[in-house]
Amino acid sequence: MSSVTVLALVITVVLRLFVAEAFYVPSESMYDTLTTNDRILAEKISYMHRDVDRGDIVVFKDPSNWLNEEQVEPGPFRRVGEFVGILPRSGEGHLVKRVIGIGGDRVICCDRAGRITVNGIPLEEQEYLLPDAKPSMLPFNVQVPPGHLWVMGDNRAESADSRAHMGGPGGGFVPVENVVGRACCVIWPSDRMTMLRPPETFKKPGLMK
Repeated sequence: MSSVTVLALVITVVLRLFVAEAFYVPSESMYDTLTTNDRILAEKISYMHRDVDRGDIVVFKDPSNWLNEEQVEPGPFRRVGEFVGILPRSGEGHLVKRVIGIGGDRVICCDRAGRITVNGIPLEEQEYLLPDAKPSMLPFNVQVPPGHLWVMGDNRAESADSRAHMGGPGGGFVPVENVVGRACCVIWPSDRMTMLRPPETFKKPGLMK
């Protein structure tokens, strides 16, 4: 192996560890913002100079066996390809959801108009929910602990997110330290390539800290 090849591999590994990493989307829980087998890029630079924020779509390590499935170890070639960054991570042991609440937030479903509120501010979620979808069929009233997140999938009827794990270990909250990166764009297939930006509703006056 030439020194140029070794240097290229080292640079690729460093980029994967500290800059960005590609992932397969494993389910329909974020449909139709994301769909199964979309390839997304989870960038890590943002969280070096700012905290995880409401509205971010994050890739995170399974906090308390949310997936409830035996993880299949990839083969040796797959492992090498994922490690050096030439292949996207298959998604085993990782989930992708939207951050609704951060540490200190009071997140409630729902107000009289059927909207989720964060610190008393109602979210207008039509921008990313499916048409006619309810914000949640399951009511909840939670205070997000410091250093944790309350996350939900955009496909609310098909997402086993924070709501589904309120009675389990961790109370449905995701430790910030489990976050791998912010999903910033869909990079494949080509007809779905797009940037992923926080919705306007999370910029409401009074909501931002």
